[in-house]
Amino acid sequence: MEKNKTYLFEQMPIHKAVAQLSVPTVLGTLVMVLYNMADTYFVGMLNDPVQNAAVTLAAPVLLAFNAVNNLFGVGASSMMSRALGARDYDTVRGASAFSFYCALLCSLLISFFYSLFHMPLLNLLGADELTRSATAAYLLWTVTCGACPAILNVVLSNMVRSEGYSMHASVGVMSGCLLNIVLDPLFILPSFLNMGAAGAGLATFLSNTVACLYFFVLLLVRRNSTYISLRPKRVLVGSHVILGIFGVGIPASIQNLLNVTGMTILNNFTSQYGANAVAAMGISQKLNMIPLYFSMGLTQGVMPLVSYNYSSGNHRRMKDSIAFVQRLAVGTAAVMMVVFYLFAGNLIRLFMKNPQIVSLGTSFLHGMCICLPFMAMDFLAVGVFQAVGKGRYSLLFAVLRKIVLEIPALFLLNYLFPLYGLAYAQTVAEIGLSIAAVLLLRVLYSGMEHKSNPSA
Repeated sequence: MEKNKTYLFEQMPIHKAVAQLSVPTVLGTLVMVLYNMADTYFVGMLNDPVQNAAVTLAAPVLLAFNAVNNLFGVGASSMMSRALGARDYDTVRGASAFSFYCALLCSLLISFFYSLFHMPLLNLLGADELTRSATAAYLLWTVTCGACPAILNVVLSNMVRSEGYSMHASVGVMSGCLLNIVLDPLFILPSFLNMGAAGAGLATFLSNTVACLYFFVLLLVRRNSTYISLRPKRVLVGSHVILGIFGVGIPASIQNLLNVTGMTILNNFTSQYGANAVAAMGISQKLNMIPLYFSMGLTQGVMPLVSYNYSSGNHRRMKDSIAFVQRLAVGTAAVMMVVFYLFAGNLIRLFMKNPQIVSLGTSFLHGMCICLPFMAMDFLAVGVFQAVGKGRYSLLFAVLRKIVLEIPALFLLNYLFPLYGLAYAQTVAEIGLSIAAVLLLRVLYSGMEHKSNPSA
């Protein structure tokens, strides 16, 4: 096992190593896009803006799960890959057990507190008398019942990927996503169970449960060939392990919570213009996820390679890997930006035929897609900072993205260009962040060179 891992991380040609790690991850993330779009697509077939708006309004709560995923999934993955590079296998086992049980506890607490305070939360999300019932029905399955499998599924996939088993990590995620796509029409559409948004939530809950079971079975089968441990006795770890996980995980988690805040503000602004506007914004956001998830998959895939070579001191291989992924991610995002801009109306029409929703969605997608090449660069920079344990850099990005740039832009652009200006807030933020990304990567590289040549 160790020989295979070291060849992948240390000797395999970079383009092959990136392909082996990133292709399964990209496929997995693209299937996740289909999974995220499935709810919107099949609920859209009802041609009921209220049901579609319910799925959009619930999105910030599901996005909030990523705060836990990032804290214990991204944090543990970075710590585990760096420990593998240092041949510290006890740390790998301790970090995995600690993160798993902390994620389990957090997911149970989320379900409990949502069940207690769901009514004020629905108001906070922007649900009104028209959309409250459908939004609550969707969240019953996805949060009250589904928080635990949804969170553990992602945390376990990050752990598996940290050892270089990118294919297994992606197959686990994809198994749940594909099942969700199959179940959605059965639960949502009038010709079957006719549950509407509630059916979409039930399908999501069942699919995440299946994905979670896949990882449990995988770890059981590979228990003699993996350093990942879910044994409770491994939970008691040293402070250096906890600090290593939290040093990356807490900034990543804060970044996600700020994303939730931004999405909630966006939905509240949009909901003032009616259910059609909310539905159009939701469809545009889901479409824009396709290239964003592609960039995210490339970044997540290469992170173990970056972590390992940073920890082992092979900085040249690390930088060459980053440069290769940068060219691929930014180039692909630029092509997708052009495609989305030219065919925005046709893409929106795939989900709903309502002329007003198509018109609004076309305008929204035009504004959103401009950010794609810049966001690809930003995702890569944040992924690199997380991989090398520089959590403060990724925290700086989170603060810049939401607090300094995007949230103020939402208020300003909505004031200057009511409703239509909202779609451009993210673009404003990502252009500024891409400049910061290049500068901070140079600072990181300069620091690495100084450590390698202290007399320079």
